[in-house]
Amino acid sequence: MTDSEIEITADLVRDLLQEQHPDLAGLAIREVAGGWGNQMWRLGDELAVRMQRMDPTPELQLKERRWLPVLAPRLPLPVPTPVRFGEPSERFPKHWTVMTWVPGEPLDHTSISRADHATDTLAGFLRALHVEAPAEAPIATDFGAHPRNCTDGFDHFFHAVVPADLADDVRAVWDDAVKAPEWEGAPLWVHGDLHPANVIVSDGTLAGIVDFGALFAGDPAWDLAAAWVLLPAGAASRGHVHWSGVSTATR
Repeated sequence: MTDSEIEITADLVRDLLQEQHPDLAGLAIREVAGGWGNQMWRLGDELAVRMQRMDPTPELQLKERRWLPVLAPRLPLPVPTPVRFGEPSERFPKHWTVMTWVPGEPLDHTSISRADHATDTLAGFLRALHVEAPAEAPIATDFGAHPRNCTDGFDHFFHAVVPADLADDVRAVWDDAVKAPEWEGAPLWVHGDLHPANVIVSDGTLAGIVDFGALFAGDPAWDLAAAWVLLPAGAASRGHVHWSGVSTATR
């Protein structure tokens, strides 16, 4: 059985905790649906275990271990913060991390009903995150490139999924993006993967951000698509006041 075929069960999680963090092994363990690169298990009411699953290397999880404790204290929304490290062993030859649990439901399982509040909350989160990153911050390898450097990938996507009646409009938006100036400022912290499964909702609005495996230092415009991907229709265009200061990069 290869590493990628290891079945992760509640018994395995408990055995690993017993071996490396026995004081946590008595807490209730519940599987969390979803996840691809990592599998999540609730640990009691306030913690979760993030198990490396399909990610071929531990780099993304190690990145979260290194940088989330630095970022979390100054972010206005809860984010998962590592509290214990699980190292590869004979029982499970991959990394795993015990992290704080962010309560609520992922946006891909619910919806936002308080659009104005969610818009202000997202803008505030991005303003807090998008500050100059230190020299040792991770640099993106497959995220954050300027559109002009991604034309091959876009053309493949365009021909595969864009319906004929939208082709001209989609192509026009892409052409504008390719012509946009590059980010000329210092590299800023960027989440890099703000899609609905990585955003937590509670009481109809944004209540947390998870999965910082794509975190990198670069052009903050990469995160601005979140306004259209996450918010209800029309909320992204409420006015520049909500996004002023988020980024002077191309929108």
